[in-house]
Amino acid sequence: MESGQVFRELREGKIRPVYVCCGMEAYRMNEFTEQLVSRLVEPEHREMAIMRYNTSEHSIDEIIDEAETLPFLVPHKLVIVRDSVVFASSGKEAAKIEHRPERLLEYMRSPMETTVLVFIVPHEKLDERKKVSKAAKQSDAVVNFSPLSAEELMQWVARRAEKQRRTIEPAALTELLRRVGTDMAALAAETDKLCLHAGENGTVTAQSVADLVPASTEQSVFKLTEEIAALRTDRALAIYYDLLKQREEPIKLTALLVRQFRNMLFIKELSRQGYTPQQIAGQTGLHPYAVKMMGEHIRSFSTDRLARILERLAELDYAMKTGRVEKTLGLELFLMETGARGG
Repeated sequence: MESGQVFRELREGKIRPVYVCCGMEAYRMNEFTEQLVSRLVEPEHREMAIMRYNTSEHSIDEIIDEAETLPFLVPHKLVIVRDSVVFASSGKEAAKIEHRPERLLEYMRSPMETTVLVFIVPHEKLDERKKVSKAAKQSDAVVNFSPLSAEELMQWVARRAEKQRRTIEPAALTELLRRVGTDMAALAAETDKLCLHAGENGTVTAQSVADLVPASTEQSVFKLTEEIAALRTDRALAIYYDLLKQREEPIKLTALLVRQFRNMLFIKELSRQGYTPQQIAGQTGLHPYAVKMMGEHIRSFSTDRLARILERLAELDYAMKTGRVEKTLGLELFLMETGARGG
């Protein structure tokens, strides 16, 4: 099931005995475990009712022994297990601890009513060749924490503001995502700051976002590529000078530009082959929102132009690191020449 469903179930008071949470959206997984804790355990009982394990340090036998032990002086127990071995593809960690997955299979068939067992698997997907993964899927215990779309992120931010008795304008949501990107921890922090500024029953406007939320370095570099695409050299240079004022290193900015243009080249090629934005996100490891935004920019670039820019960035990087060019001036000249030549 998707993460949205499990959050709805929590709001309705439905709690399952076993959860296997997988995906790369760590903030969302932490949010889920926090909500489980708040619904299951009183604050004063948390030391006795919450047990944490890691399959790289503890065996399945130890974990299941804990799950099968009745809680002490509390009605429910929450056992949270971080796992990169049992449900995911086995790596080096697998050799450290001997696991008996059959013990977990037995437990999943008849879990304790007083225990909620949660596995946190920070991998894109489970290893479906494993019996425990198949059993978890069949019992509907698997929760996919895939990245939220831009629309879902905006709804999430709006709900966060509503909980603080604030409203946030649609234009403000768009501007917030443009400045912060898709990092949910950063979005949460900036949303809370904006809500504090708006005051109780206040409204967060696009102007307040522009005034109070600085663009992240990655988002500034994204904007830089947008200006390069449109041959607006003056605006590109203005962004670069702002980044220098923030003490950003030209070598780091060059590396971010390389990554940006390389991703754009990948997206252009995969789009040409008929891949959907969601499939491209899966292939590249990018957030779907980033794929969507880059997809709008690559129309201004031919494949040859992207390849030429990447070649020139590689030459610039080498020249910077070998001292053949002064790094601040080198990147400035690159931006000026790229705008003048069109790539």
